[in-house]
Amino acid sequence: MADKLLLEDVRFYGQHGLTRAEQVVGAWFSVDVEMAVDLAPAVASDQVSTTVDYGVVARRIVEIGTKNRVNLIERLAGLIVEALLREFPAREIRVRVRKLTPPMEGLVGTPSVELTRVRS
Repeated sequence: MADKLLLEDVRFYGQHGLTRAEQVVGAWFSVDVEMAVDLAPAVASDQVSTTVDYGVVARRIVEIGTKNRVNLIERLAGLIVEALLREFPAREIRVRVRKLTPPMEGLVGTPSVELTRVRS
């Protein structure tokens, strides 16, 4: 099965990071998710009940990203991928977390991490 549900650029504002500025000022984060799921039932039925509702996935990502503060985007990505694997019927999930506006002087570029987890 090569079916995938993709959700790109889910954004939220959070106070994740090691520095005082990151914890107080905060930053915008962007999350991409790729879920390996069987989409054949949805193709045949045209019913949201036969697939993964990407609106529910997006709300869950925002909830996780805004609920608790963490130091590392690696930890944030881990919390997201673990919750999605636990709560949705995907056999594999890839999560990419980007910190879009880190309040760090001299930083050029966008820091990001990507985790892939497979249902065991």
